[in-house]
Amino acid sequence: MRPDTPAENVDHTTEAARLERTADLYPEDAEALLLRAAAHRELSGDRPAATALYDRLLASSQELDAPYLVRALKASNLWEYGHEAEARAIITGIRTAAPRDAAPWVIVAESLESHDELEQAHETFTEAVRLLLTGVEAPPRATHPLLFGRHRVRRMLGAAHDEWDALADTVHTLPITLDELHDPKRVWSLGSENPVELEAEIVRLRAELGAYREALSRPFPVAVLHWPAGELAELTEAYPSLAEEYPSYEEHLAAIEAALRELAASGTPNLGIVTGTVPSYEAFAASELASPADPTLLPQYATTLAARGRAVAWPPERSAACWCGSGRAYGECHGAG
Repeated sequence: MRPDTPAENVDHTTEAARLERTADLYPEDAEALLLRAAAHRELSGDRPAATALYDRLLASSQELDAPYLVRALKASNLWEYGHEAEARAIITGIRTAAPRDAAPWVIVAESLESHDELEQAHETFTEAVRLLLTGVEAPPRATHPLLFGRHRVRRMLGAAHDEWDALADTVHTLPITLDELHDPKRVWSLGSENPVELEAEIVRLRAELGAYREALSRPFPVAVLHWPAGELAELTEAYPSLAEEYPSYEEHLAAIEAALRELAASGTPNLGIVTGTVPSYEAFAASELASPADPTLLPQYATTLAARGRAVAWPPERSAACWCGSGRAYGECHGAG
């Protein structure tokens, strides 16, 4: 499936089956691939099949990168087709384990919220915010949905603003304020006969829809290929013609950052970086019945790695490790300037 394929044109059952076959071919990428396959199973309405995929991951002998995320997705899915007790048990287990990743907290809290468990949703959002953001100067992007979700639930509960709500306001970037977006009384304006009120509500709904699209859209990114120093040296030694593509390691790193910044400036969303290895690249070339010395294979290889879930989102947080592997913070390395 192309990343720009409209959702309404996707055959979710076919796409899930394709991802499952790909996971069989690349077991090292099974976690990312099967999570995407499970999402397609859910969207197709086959929730038991999605649960089977989550169970397959949890029963795997390979260590998962995000085990609590898999459990959270399983719980949310189970609750949607009548397995409330099991879903609640998993949610309780996740809250007790207190993972340091925002994603499972968001999923279980929103699952509680969607089933009108507002007090429990508020407690879950608050636990996560306190755990992940206490003493943190700038909330990482991954934690923004926690702040927004907590703000939304508190508005539905009629709670007064507190310091975490104020923080949510500071990281909110849409033209419509969070108080407007999360106003429980907004639904009444949809029944108004006043054109001004209706137009204002349409603007708010468009802004909210944009936020949901940004949060829920997970196509694989437009990815740029990165070679670590040792791999690049091995690549250009084995295939000297590629030295024209990579005159030096330093120029290679600078070109990656420049290309990504140019794409971002042009409005291209969902950018990422994939890291190549020579054996993997040679295997890809063999599968394409082509020579690894062919430079036209390089962007195809990058796209294939991204489709297998190997892309890392760009740009990193300024305080996070730089994508180049230098060990320095991104803001002090390739993010400087």
